[in-house]
Amino acid sequence: MLALPRKNTDMCTGLPKWLQLRTELLPGLLLCAALSAGALMLDRVPWLQAHGLSALTLAIMLGFVVGNTVFPRLVDRCAPGVFYAKQYMLRLGIILYGFRLTFLDMGHVGLAGVLIDALVLTTTFALAVVLGIRVFKLERGTAMLIGIGSSICGAAAIMAAEPVLKARAEQVTVAVATVVVFGTLAIFVYPLLHSLNMHWQLLNTTDFAYGMFVGSTIHEVAQVVAAGAAISPTAADTAVIAKMVRVMMLAPFLIGLAIYLARAKTEQVTEKAPAKKGLLAGVSVPWFAFIFVAVAGFNSLQLLPELVIEHIAQLDTALLAMAMAGLGLTTDIKAIRRAGLKPLMLASLLFVWLVVGGAGLNYAITAAFA
Repeated sequence: MLALPRKNTDMCTGLPKWLQLRTELLPGLLLCAALSAGALMLDRVPWLQAHGLSALTLAIMLGFVVGNTVFPRLVDRCAPGVFYAKQYMLRLGIILYGFRLTFLDMGHVGLAGVLIDALVLTTTFALAVVLGIRVFKLERGTAMLIGIGSSICGAAAIMAAEPVLKARAEQVTVAVATVVVFGTLAIFVYPLLHSLNMHWQLLNTTDFAYGMFVGSTIHEVAQVVAAGAAISPTAADTAVIAKMVRVMMLAPFLIGLAIYLARAKTEQVTEKAPAKKGLLAGVSVPWFAFIFVAVAGFNSLQLLPELVIEHIAQLDTALLAMAMAGLGLTTDIKAIRRAGLKPLMLASLLFVWLVVGGAGLNYAITAAFA
């Protein structure tokens, strides 16, 4: 007796293939969701908030611990869902991040504020690439990720750049670790520097100027809030706005980075595989970056109620935390040990540049526009 063919079904379960795929993803997604929920709960702890440890940072830390203890025994069942979270939850999270921003933010800091952010971003990234590759002999991906985390918006920027650079999990984790170390250090160093300046009257600064300095140079949004609030509400508000303008530069930066990487690859193409013509030929276009800008533009119209925006922001944080948890789960501690101290040394020099060079850029540009 001939068996009737069953399209899109599995011989064992009888489920359609599309449903089988989603069933395969479920264990890994649930694991990432559980770690994300844990990170979100820890994010409410006052001590952690005071030290600028965001839900994203906590998620990768939890994922890293579980990934190097329990996860190896669960990898066969959970791997598909974990990798799905790393890729697709990340992209959706970056897109929804646009609802946190508006183009009106640029008006609050003026042309000087936008110029300060742009110069801090470009100089810090360029310094990271030059020092990381030529001096410390780091892999290009590691050096660039550390530079991106220091120059734009910490862990979120690193995660957004990961698919463009095609970086490995341990490279991303090392870069995030530098953001945690020096971003946390900044929470204490910046208010101390402000207090010393007020005592010695080295620079004639205001709370607004301090907020611009904080927002244009500190790594994570949570760290910016902590360092700004330590001085005054005015400093905190200005710092957050300056930081949001810096975050908005993420999309054009990623597009430019993708084009640069494609051009660099084209130069290495042999005659057997001639390069394609055209502006975007060979470019791994981060389409989610374009959608991110479109979402920020839509949000600038202020058509949605504030409550809806708050719920979207909460969902966005949960999705990004899931992606960070997935990253932590797939990071091998042995790979981090192999990286050694060089990434921290690079990040420490970038931190010095952000403090000293960032202060100089802030002072010079503000004076020029006065």
